[in-house]
Amino acid sequence: MLALKAFREHDCAPGPAAHLEIEVKNPSVTHTIIARKIEEWLTGGAKSPKEAIEKRRLKELLDT
Repeated sequence: MLALKAFREHDCAPGPAAHLEIEVKNPSVTHTIIARKIEEWLTGGAKSPKEAIEKRRLKELLDT
């Protein structure tokens, strides 16, 4: 999410079909996701109250 925010702040947001590589450290793991899938997940329904809160927090993060 922070990567999408950074791209948007510099007017170079990836297109909806862009593949983004996300690296999680400690232990190091790399995931490839499609930008459109992130948007679809954020705008989709939540399976639990916890997920609804997380989605709202991430949407707010992207909007700032």
